[in-house]
Amino acid sequence: MYILASRKHGTLYIGVTSNLLARTYQHKTGVVAGFTRRYHVHLLVWFECYDDPLTAIAREKELKKWRREWKVNLIEATNPEWVDLYETLAG
Repeated sequence: MYILASRKHGTLYIGVTSNLLARTYQHKTGVVAGFTRRYHVHLLVWFECYDDPLTAIAREKELKKWRREWKVNLIEATNPEWVDLYETLAG
């Protein structure tokens, strides 16, 4: 599961996928119409990996209920500069 942002402290998007690199690339290139393309949300700023898809989906639903402040704190705990983690993962 992952969090994308439009910029530091910008619009956030929470999602879940079985292929983080491919899904993030889709968000970045705007190939799928929707929220992330409309609001230019394409920076991968946080992610967690799970072996079980049901656990990942449950975590996604949990985070979507969180207050924005909690989400920002979660991101900044490991990525205080809101660096795009896609570049690091893609190599």
